[in-house]
Amino acid sequence: MTAQPSPEMSELLAHEWKLLIGGVLKNARSGDTYQSFSPYTEQAIATVPNGGKEDVDEAVEAAQRARKMWRDTTALERAALVRKLADAIEAHEDELAQLDSIDAGSPMAKTRHDIRLAVEQLRMFAGFALEMKGVTVPASNALHLTTREPVGVTARIMAYNHPLLFACKIGAPLVAGNPTVLKPADVAPLSALRMGELAAGIFPPGVLSVVVGEGVAVPDSLVRHPAVRRIGFIGSEPTGRAIQRAAAESGVKDVTLELGGKNAMVVFSDADLDKAAAGAVFGMNFTWSGQSCGSNSRLLVQREIHDQLVERVVRLIEARKVGNPLDETTEQGTMINRTQYDKTLRYIQIAKDEGATVVTGGGRPTGAGFERGYFVAPTVLTGIQPGFRIEQEEVFGPVLSVIAFDDEEEAVRIANGVQYGLTASVWTSNLQRAHRVIREFEAGFTWINGSSSHFPNLPFGGWKGSGVGREESIEELLSYTEVKTVNVMF
Repeated sequence: MTAQPSPEMSELLAHEWKLLIGGVLKNARSGDTYQSFSPYTEQAIATVPNGGKEDVDEAVEAAQRARKMWRDTTALERAALVRKLADAIEAHEDELAQLDSIDAGSPMAKTRHDIRLAVEQLRMFAGFALEMKGVTVPASNALHLTTREPVGVTARIMAYNHPLLFACKIGAPLVAGNPTVLKPADVAPLSALRMGELAAGIFPPGVLSVVVGEGVAVPDSLVRHPAVRRIGFIGSEPTGRAIQRAAAESGVKDVTLELGGKNAMVVFSDADLDKAAAGAVFGMNFTWSGQSCGSNSRLLVQREIHDQLVERVVRLIEARKVGNPLDETTEQGTMINRTQYDKTLRYIQIAKDEGATVVTGGGRPTGAGFERGYFVAPTVLTGIQPGFRIEQEEVFGPVLSVIAFDDEEEAVRIANGVQYGLTASVWTSNLQRAHRVIREFEAGFTWINGSSSHFPNLPFGGWKGSGVGREESIEELLSYTEVKTVNVMF
């Protein structure tokens, strides 16, 4: 395809976007709208309903009405409808990938991958439907058993960096029997709204609603609604803490949080340096302009190989193509918006002020094609010391901080010396060392001689400030159920 929206896509962008509430596509009750902007053209691309508390109340009320019906629908029947949604998404892959590239600035090659992964995960959860099992316990001569039942009305509140992939996080709660209200990111809502259009004819009314609005009105209303029993959030650590507070103020609710990271990739001198360099670039998620909670934004390198590894990393980074997200050959697009663009450049300046050296990147790319758009060149900083703000705080931008260490003990201390604990990796040819270091990492998802890759049915989630709960696995499905104990007395 060309590096411009197709005529069909231009027509879709211009059509009247709607919320999905109670099985009906509709405007916000207030009639308000807002503009969604392309981070590449910096121009408005679509007019979106600006939902609010009234829309949330209507969606939750519809979910409550659907709750008993959906609970009583068999697990296999629920799974069949989730598979039907997966089929519809797969049939619209190119359209949904274009929407994410236009709306969020990510390269088409990667948004296509996101759509395929979303389909795979929906089908995976549908396949788990009969695994929501209880147990029998020989506690006495009576019959003692447990069952798993749906939690109830569920809210899923999503981040902007993988819009359609995160929208499909509805799979686990729906298969588990919970009517679900999805709140996509207000800065990249289009693919989720389009998914709502596709889902409108699949699920019974009230089983799935999609509500978006600018600011905090929609998510805050969802979290505080007394009928919402289960909340699943992906986003920043400060927002996650705010959700925990709001949920606690409005009831006793089950909340899981997949939050930020300041993830360490630790490379020892006996590692394969070419593979480690490729792993550092891949794991930093430059493809998404570093906008990924799992990015290995701290590269810890044993001092004797520091310069060699940095040289290899820089060579790989400078060969990457940054540009138009709709160009199929582009390897890195834009930041999501001006706010994130400015934040990233501000952190680079702070690092320089603290004594860091910019080895490559460090600002906006120059030359033709970069006159507009929220581009930040992939950046490598050296001279980083533990305690620098760039070493402690999540930037969520294409900035790789390199930190030298001398021995294993120091490497582990630096790796664990942040408030986050989402991912971590160790690179070495010494298997005993690899397992020792992995054991010491305070992180939920780790690799030995690998980075960034996720795999089906492996629990993903963090420790410490990176969140609570696990996703992408049967643990996620079970987290949307309650255990009931039944004692049958004779």
